[in-house]
Formats: sequence, C-alpha cells, structure tokens
Amino acid sequence: MNICEQCGYHLKMRSSDRIELSIDPGTWGPMDEDMISLDPIEFQSEEELYKDRIDFYQRKTGLTEAIQTDTGQLNGIPIAIGVMDFQFMGGSMGSVVGEKITRLIEYATNNFLPLILVCASGGARMKEGSLSLMQMAKISSSLYDYQSNKKLFYVSILTSPTTGGVTASFGMLGDIIIAEPNAYIAFAGKRVIEQTLNKTIPEGSQAAEYLFHKGLFDPIVPRNPLKGVLSELVQLHGFFL
Repeated sequence: MNICEQCGYHLKMRSSDRIELSIDPGTWGPMDEDMISLDPIEFQSEEELYKDRIDFYQRKTGLTEAIQTDTGQLNGIPIAIGVMDFQFMGGSMGSVVGEKITRLIEYATNNFLPLILVCASGGARMKEGSLSLMQMAKISSSLYDYQSNKKLFYVSILTSPTTGGVTASFGMLGDIIIAEPNAYIAFAGKRVIEQTLNKTIPEGSQAAEYLFHKGLFDPIVPRNPLKGVLSELVQLHGFFL
C-alpha cells in the first residue's frame, strides 16, 4: 500500500496499484485506453517538443495518459472509477484526461453507476493552453448532470498532491470528498502564493489535517480501510450487489 511501516506516512502510488487496491480481482474493465494526446497548439520549449515529452512519459510509465478510467466492482458493487497518475507528467490535465473523465462520467450516468475519482495532479496542462482549462468546465458540466439531474453518487479522493485546475473543478465537487493522510491539497502552491502576495504561508497550512479542520472536505481516510469505507458509503447511498 506504499505506507511506511514505522511512521504510517503515505507515499505516492501508481495508478495501477491503486486500481488493484480498490477493485475486486478480475472485474477491472479499462475504457478509452487508445486515446492519446496530440499537440493542438504546437507547443515548443527550449528543452523538447511536447510530442517528444508525451512519448517519454508513455515509455516511462507504460500508460497512454495521466489517468486510467475503468469500470469494475467494489466488494461486488459495480462502479465507475478514474485514477490519476502523478508519474505521468505530474498528473496534469490536458484534453485527453478531460475527455476520458467526461466519458467515464457519461457512462456512469447512463448506466446509473456510483462514481469514484482519485485525484493526483499538478493541475491543468499548460502545454495545451486554454484547451486544458476548458476541461474544467466540461467535466463540471457532466458532473452537474450526473449529480443534480440524475441524483447519482460521486466520491472524490484527494491524494498528494492535488492542486490547480483539478482542485478548482472535479476534485472539490464530490458528494463525499475524502483526503489521504498528510496529502498536499491546494489551488496555488506555497511558493507561488508567497511570490504573488509577498506574504509567508505557514508550514502545514496546505496539508490535509489542517484543511480538514477548516472544513474543506469530509473524512481523512488511510489507505488500509479505504476500500471498506468506500463500500459502506456506496451502499449507504442506495447501491447494492
């Protein structure tokens, strides 16, 4: 579970490992695996081309993008789940990540499935310019139909780090918002805030435990009991075997 046996610290975790931890064996059915990013604004930096960077992370992680979406069963209950992977370009949300999440939400809506999204992201992917920012509105719109019109149940899980456009959109729209212990959760990072406002930000003010006491989300749940907690929440909201 990538938890330190001595102090209980939660280390970063690959999306495939999270899926294995959350979904019943043999029930995982991946969606939209063949969807890959293009280079819509022909972004170039002094270091490398955007396309080359995508190729590098695909080879490094074995993933096509920064999120895996799939259907499966949680203790026998059918669910739709999306798990972000920080190892793929910092989990940044570009057009493909936004489209995969939107399609997952629409599938869950049409099939009346509970939805779980596990967030681990530096925010919107600036290498796709305003197209990456548009994903925030697109996902939020599909969630509105899922939650408000169809009255279905969405759980957001905030892991470390959850920042930027993910925090500012679907990360904070869950009917229940769960955080991992000591997760770094913010919109702008500490350094950016301090440079912009010329003020010092207290240490730990963007950690899950501090934000919990400010009412930013619901429970802090360690990884060990997380599957059981999710199962109870889903059953409590009317989804059964």
